[in-house]
Amino acid sequence: MKLNQNIPSPLSEAEISDIEAEISHLPDRKSAAIDALKIVQSYRGWISDASLGAIANLLQMSNEELDGIATFYNLIYRRPVGEKVILLCDSVTCWIMDGDKICQKIKSHLNVEQGETTADNKFTLLPVTCLGDCDHAPVMMVGDELHHDLTTTRVEEIFR
Repeated sequence: MKLNQNIPSPLSEAEISDIEAEISHLPDRKSAAIDALKIVQSYRGWISDASLGAIANLLQMSNEELDGIATFYNLIYRRPVGEKVILLCDSVTCWIMDGDKICQKIKSHLNVEQGETTADNKFTLLPVTCLGDCDHAPVMMVGDELHHDLTTTRVEEIFR
């Protein structure tokens, strides 16, 4: 494992303090990986390569180890996203319940494709495998708000 010990940390004192507070409750530094990523993302909106490297150094991990964790979780963003992320469920259940029509409506209403951010930087549209609300499909999250039993009319209302 190769650590970048000579690179100054691009993390703020507040970020480091918050991460150290999480570490203090855990058996070892590496156990704070997900929490550390979430903390830095809460300050910056996403995890840049420089931030990932600084977090890895702080946790005494390699960049590769931490990147493997970061890319596994779909709520850790490794590239810039809009102010609110739209997580649109693309599971079989949502698809059967006209999820593809909902997706097309969102894309046309916001003028984006999946994986893109609106021109005003308000929304990023991302597919997600499941949001766990299958009995109310189709489903999406806009920021922290879950929207279910979606119709094209409801999509228009949500993004008004």
